[in-house]
Amino acid sequence: MAEGCGQAAASLNLPHLQRLLTALSPSPIDAGNENALSMPHERMLARSRGFEPADGLIPLAAVEARDSGRPVDNEAWAWITPCHWHVAMDHITMSLSSRLQATEQDMQAVFEAVRPYFEQDGIKLEFQSPLRWLARGEIFRDLPTASLDRVDGADIDRWIPRARAASALRRLQQETQMLLYTHPVNDKRQAAGLLPINSFWISATGALPPSATPLPDPRLSVIATLRDAALAHDWAAWSQAWREVDSTQLAALCTSLDKGHPISLTLCGERNSQTWSSSPHRGDLRTHLRKHLGLVGARLGFLAGRRVPAVLQAL
Repeated sequence: MAEGCGQAAASLNLPHLQRLLTALSPSPIDAGNENALSMPHERMLARSRGFEPADGLIPLAAVEARDSGRPVDNEAWAWITPCHWHVAMDHITMSLSSRLQATEQDMQAVFEAVRPYFEQDGIKLEFQSPLRWLARGEIFRDLPTASLDRVDGADIDRWIPRARAASALRRLQQETQMLLYTHPVNDKRQAAGLLPINSFWISATGALPPSATPLPDPRLSVIATLRDAALAHDWAAWSQAWREVDSTQLAALCTSLDKGHPISLTLCGERNSQTWSSSPHRGDLRTHLRKHLGLVGARLGFLAGRRVPAVLQAL
């Protein structure tokens, strides 16, 4: 956990989260590390679909394509994220995509300019949103790629795909960079003081496994405000996002728990994740609290007043 994040976590007051962590039963930690290509929340999403994740080959692009009604068959898919790379003397940094201020009109123009280059390499490209394009091609089947969350705002060198199949994509990136260097959209962006769009990132690669199932619960989602603030290292915004989540989504979970509804909560960091779930026959909340307080306290190893910071730091 970054130093600023640890300091922010120590000062958080999240009564609903504290209540849930005490009342619910914890599962074992899904342990990973900060060098993994895939993020903990992506591993969790894969398992929710009925298949075990392979690092760098969690086919979330294929999952999204099928959820939108496209016939995915056994084809391989990926997300293409247009972005800005800042080239320094000894490293390349990707600027945070949230700061690009990319309009749909401009990005449509960029998309149309680069699409023929992708098609020459057997990649079919579809515009989804200004900063997410859906790609389909055999080259993505066995190509491990780093999650966008790993590289957004970071030094990209350690995350660039090194597999043999990636050589064609690196050539495609170079061709795209040369094309975009003099593109009118970038001329306009730079005149307005905006960063030029000069490259792209590939993620969510792979084909949908036969065992993959439709999303079991439509309420399962990743809270973007927390993720975006963490990527930007904006710990004030991160703390505010936590307070809003605690007073809304987590408050609603507490209400569901009081009514005896089955609930679960998964917390994810940059390395690990952990899920807390209600017991099948929970009964009265106070009885449940008395029954599980000692177990949960021993399991997570923290004092009652410090449990939220300890849990977050463990992720």
